[in-house]
Amino acid sequence: MTPLSAISAYSKPLISNLSKLGIQSVQGLLLHLPLRYIDETHLTAVRDLRVGESVQVEGEIVHAEVSYKPRKALMARLEDASGQLTLRFLHFYPSQIAALKVGKKLRVYGEVRSGFFGYEMVHPSCKAVGETSVVAQTLTPVYPTVAGLSQASLRKAIGLALKQQAWAETLPASLYQALNLPSFADSLQALHNPAADADVAALSDKTTPQSRRLALDELLAQQLSMRKHYARRRSVDAPRFMPSKKWVSALLKSLPFALTAAQQKVALEIERDLTQAHPMQRLLQGDVGSGKTIVACMAALQAIENGWQVALMAPTEILAEQHYQKMLGWLKPLGIQTAWLTGSQSKKDRELAMQAIANGSAQLAVGTHALFQEAVQFKQLGLAIIDEQHRFGVQQRLALRQKGQPEPHQLMMTATPIPRTLSMSYYADLDVSVIDELPPGRTPIVTKLVSEARRDEILQRVRESCAQGHQAYWVCPLIEESEALQLVTANDTFALMQSIFPELAIGLVHGRLKSVEKQAVMTEFSAGRIQLLVATTVVEVGVDVPNANLMVIEHAERMGLSQLHQLRGRVGRGAAKSTCILLYQNKLSEMASARLKVIYESNDGFAIAQADLNLRGPGEFLGLRQSGVPMLKIADLNRDADLLEYAKSQAEALLNDYPSAVEQHLDRWLGHADELVKV
Repeated sequence: MTPLSAISAYSKPLISNLSKLGIQSVQGLLLHLPLRYIDETHLTAVRDLRVGESVQVEGEIVHAEVSYKPRKALMARLEDASGQLTLRFLHFYPSQIAALKVGKKLRVYGEVRSGFFGYEMVHPSCKAVGETSVVAQTLTPVYPTVAGLSQASLRKAIGLALKQQAWAETLPASLYQALNLPSFADSLQALHNPAADADVAALSDKTTPQSRRLALDELLAQQLSMRKHYARRRSVDAPRFMPSKKWVSALLKSLPFALTAAQQKVALEIERDLTQAHPMQRLLQGDVGSGKTIVACMAALQAIENGWQVALMAPTEILAEQHYQKMLGWLKPLGIQTAWLTGSQSKKDRELAMQAIANGSAQLAVGTHALFQEAVQFKQLGLAIIDEQHRFGVQQRLALRQKGQPEPHQLMMTATPIPRTLSMSYYADLDVSVIDELPPGRTPIVTKLVSEARRDEILQRVRESCAQGHQAYWVCPLIEESEALQLVTANDTFALMQSIFPELAIGLVHGRLKSVEKQAVMTEFSAGRIQLLVATTVVEVGVDVPNANLMVIEHAERMGLSQLHQLRGRVGRGAAKSTCILLYQNKLSEMASARLKVIYESNDGFAIAQADLNLRGPGEFLGLRQSGVPMLKIADLNRDADLLEYAKSQAEALLNDYPSAVEQHLDRWLGHADELVKV
């Protein structure tokens, strides 16, 4: 990587502004591609203007004034041989008034509108025309930028970077020839300085051969980096666990249900991983209610039977407590001791749990992030199980992994189904198992979209359901009043429900309750003593109450697809017909309408996840912006799915046959990002 400071023509203020864009090197500057392009390669006469088109016009200022009605504006008229064009500036500086004096010759570019005096442009870009002025020979790029860094300065800096050196290929040319893609250097030139006759639509859509070439390079860098981490992990020692001879079969015999074929398949994949002498890094994904926890318990028993400890970490105390109670019910009859550890425990309980973990008497430790704090010491940690793994950052997951020597195996679970392209891209360094089958006997959940105006009908529906012996959730997005969002709050709703339904036992649970209070409410709800539970989205994951068959979600239009799908999955866990009612405000945005349409039409977690990815992008979908994983800047997982397939197919051979070229490629595209420790 060539630092920007190595180029004497780059000033300190310029380098400072470029750093705000995340650009630290000349290579990074060259890979900062335009958002769009404008065509300044020819002039349009005023008589040929068309409303809605963006064009360039050259002429002389024949009139200029600052008007004050109906609002302050700088107005000017530009004249060429065929007519006049009005220029209007609602925000302007004294320097602009000087530049628009009568007699000045200008070249202006902007969108043509219909105004009171005929054709007009609002806030066009303006350039003074001299005797030596020539029309641009290439399309003009428009880059993402920050305050203080003009397009002209950015174009000049990139133009200088393009002249620094010949941008040689890093990987074999045959790789690109197979797809008829141009060279790296030609692609950079064509994207930063497109020819006048270039296809502007294809440039904007990033579907030109040059755009595809750079997208492939970026995807190759990602795949190569992931495969390197995968290979590195396989060179590390880990404890080997022979298959369970006793406890797994004892557990399965004690269950009131049989495993599905999908559960059996992934359980076998995990069992095989645990027999290897390198650390397992497997992602177990399955839709809401597919039965991931029992599969994780089987893996835990394999480790425990081989004399090692297991840690199970969940992102919230409600979910961690639910795992603890489930594991306790399954493992206590087998004589296996389980410890419970969270940040809100009493000092005495915490110390007792930590002591049991340290001396090895606790074979399984269940908890929240408290498990990976420095004071917690395991005697012999062999397996770390992480639920809802995307909610934990890289460093948090690493801290838990480092509590075992040799390195413990790691099983990560998620109830957010991951679209195939996302899995191939961001989880290429992991082995992935999918439980793609729900247990038998589950009744499909009916989803209804209901306007806020019909609230009274929904309240009556809740009353009838509870009167029939069932239970219901009423989910609210906020705990306290927010003037900015003006959403119904859980506290207010709880008070309202108590007044509307005096005959019902109503509970309230939210994230700000103490752990003991939350668990007490959830225990009462699970036991059926609370009929209606008013809650925030803390019930999104893990809560399992088969008798609850009705959920009402307030302001559903403000929630993401995955969150709505997770919440909906809290009902439909028994044999009774279940319904999820999405209450929405009448003034829906286009995005909100799209989200609600998807969730209404589908119960398929993978289809919903794909739609969520399309709407939000990978960074928001998986929380990667906070996790330290390099984000894609050029490639798009949907648009470039074929390139992703190709990159994945080539990565292993490139690592084996061209190791030094791979390092050069990674340095160009990822720089120091490739040194991140992946978990």
